[in-house]
Amino acid sequence: MIDRPRLLALIHAALGRSPIVVLSGPRQCGKTTLARQLLTPESLNYFDLEDPISLARLDEPITALGSLKGLVVIDEIQRRPELFPVLRVLVDREVSARFLLLGGAFWVMERRTSESLAGRIERIAISGFTLDEVGAGSRDRLWERGGFPRAFLADTDEDSAVWRSQFIQALLERDMSQWGVSVPALALRRLWTIIAHYHGQTWNASEAARTLDVSQPTARRYLDLLTDANVVRQLQPYHANVKKRQVKSPKVYVRDSGLLHRLLGIRTYKELLEHPKVGASWEGFIVEQIMVREPHEDAWFWATHQGAEMDLLLQRETGLFGVEIKRSDAPRITPSIRIALEDVGLQHVAVVYPGSRRYRLASHVEAVPAGDLAGGPGCLFG
Repeated sequence: MIDRPRLLALIHAALGRSPIVVLSGPRQCGKTTLARQLLTPESLNYFDLEDPISLARLDEPITALGSLKGLVVIDEIQRRPELFPVLRVLVDREVSARFLLLGGAFWVMERRTSESLAGRIERIAISGFTLDEVGAGSRDRLWERGGFPRAFLADTDEDSAVWRSQFIQALLERDMSQWGVSVPALALRRLWTIIAHYHGQTWNASEAARTLDVSQPTARRYLDLLTDANVVRQLQPYHANVKKRQVKSPKVYVRDSGLLHRLLGIRTYKELLEHPKVGASWEGFIVEQIMVREPHEDAWFWATHQGAEMDLLLQRETGLFGVEIKRSDAPRITPSIRIALEDVGLQHVAVVYPGSRRYRLASHVEAVPAGDLAGGPGCLFG
C-alpha cells in the first residue's frame, strides 16, 4: 500500500472544523482505502451502502446514527440520498459524532448537500496517486499507467491496460446510469475518445457536435457530464486586459493519463514515447499534478489568436504565476513567455521539463524538473 499522508492530514483537519466531510472522487481512486485507515470496516460506525447488512441497519437511520459517537463513515453515500436530511437533523442536535461521507458522483452529492447541509459540510476532492505519493523515481510509471491504484500497482503493463479498459466500460455503462444519466454509453464513449484526441487543445464545440451528430448544446452537456464525473478537466481561458484577441474556449484534458492512453490505444511506455500525442500527454500529466497539489486560489490557461500562450496560470495570494510545460532536455525562454510576463503581469514563470537540474532562464523565469513536484506544496516556484 502507498501511504497518502497529505490526504489523511486534509481529512483530519476538515473533521476538526466541520461535523460533516464529503470525500469525493472517481470510483476506485482510493477513497475507501483512506477511510479504512481512519476506521476499520468491522466497526459499528462504518456503513458500506453496497453491503446489505449496512443497508438493513439504516432502515431507521435516526435511531441507527443518533447514538453513535466519534467518527462515522458512510461509503457510497449517493446510493441513499434520503440520508442527507437525516444528517442535517443529527448535526443540528449537536450529536457528538463526526460524519465522513464517501462518494463518486460529485454532481449528485452536490445537488443533495447544497440543499440540506449548507454551512455544515466541507468537501475534499481526491484523485488517484500523485507524484508526491509515489516518488520522483516512479514518475514515468505514473505517467504511463495513471494514478488509479489498481492500474498503477498492476504486475504487468497488460494487467494495467486491461483494468483501465474495464474501468472505462464500467463507468459509462453502469455508474452513469446509476447516477441518473440517461445519455447512451456509446455517445459518451465517442465523446471521451474525441476529447482524448483533442487533449490539451481548446474545445471545438461545432466539430464535436458534427462528429457525434448532435447539437452543440448537447455536445456541451456530454462534456460537462464527463467533467462532473471527474474524468475530464476543462481549463478555462484567462482574459487579460490587453488589446490582443484572446482565446475564449476552454482547454480539455483527460484527467488521468492512464485513461488517456487507453482511449488512444497506447499499451506500453515504448508505444507512448512513439505516439504523436506524447507531448500533449506529458502536458496534461503535469497540469494534473500541479492542479491537484500546488497551492492556488484559481487556475486558467492563456492564449491569443496571434499565437502567444501560457499552459497554466495560477492565482495565488501574492499574484499571478505562470507555468509552461516542455518535453525537452534543455528548455529555453520563448517569445510566448516574454509576452505573457509583460501582457499578463506574471510574478514568476516555472518551465517544467523532464530533466533533473533546476536553473534560472531569465529574470522571473526558472526551469523546474518535473521530479520537483514530488516535493512539498509550494515547491514549483521556490
